Amino acid sequence: MRDKPLSRWLAGLRGKNGRSAVLVKELGERDRRRVLRHFLALDDSDRLLRFGARLTDDAVRAYVAKIDFSRDIVFGVYNKLFQVVGVGHLAFAPAEDKGATTKARVAEFGVSVSQSARGQGVGTRLFERAAINCRNSDIDTLYMQCLSSNKTMMHIAKKAGMQIKREYGEADAHLHLPPPSPSSVLAEALEEQVALIDYAVKANTRAALKSIKWFGPKK
Repeated sequence: MRDKPLSRWLAGLRGKNGRSAVLVKELGERDRRRVLRHFLALDDSDRLLRFGARLTDDAVRAYVAKIDFSRDIVFGVYNKLFQVVGVGHLAFAPAEDKGATTKARVAEFGVSVSQSARGQGVGTRLFERAAINCRNSDIDTLYMQCLSSNKTMMHIAKKAGMQIKREYGEADAHLHLPPPSPSSVLAEALEEQVALIDYAVKANTRAALKSIKWFGPKK
């Protein structure tokens, strides 16, 4: 993962070809209900690709209930209707012995995108945000495990230059990350700030529309 000039990071926050920008925000406890709604909307095939199994609704609820936002990091993309249409989950593994004095830190990444938001680069942007967060947190390796048939994940992995190993219908992909730089730290901070502003605007717009509907003329 090479350093991008800051101008390229900023350019990534603008939409392309007339599309709205894909802004990635770190999620927290208050977003749990919308994350659950996102996962429950995935069909059986999408759940298989995301979780490696066709989870039932109850299993999905149990998975979301166990997400520890204080330990793991969850990123999300909100659409104009204030719905979560993309979720990236970073889970951190215990440090592994790397030598006499240092230890390697590894994070595993999983991603899902709602059908309505596909083809817009949401998955790629979630991965990029996860990768830069790992780098800035001194994570040595970003790891993804998925089915080999998951074309979207395979495309993201190849595009990022990950080392991919396929075996028994599954694929393991690894990306070794360089240490943080002033540019990478500033880029992530700017992206989160822009995403927070966008989140606030969408939340206020939704609240205003609900108020208009509530106080509007009754038939």
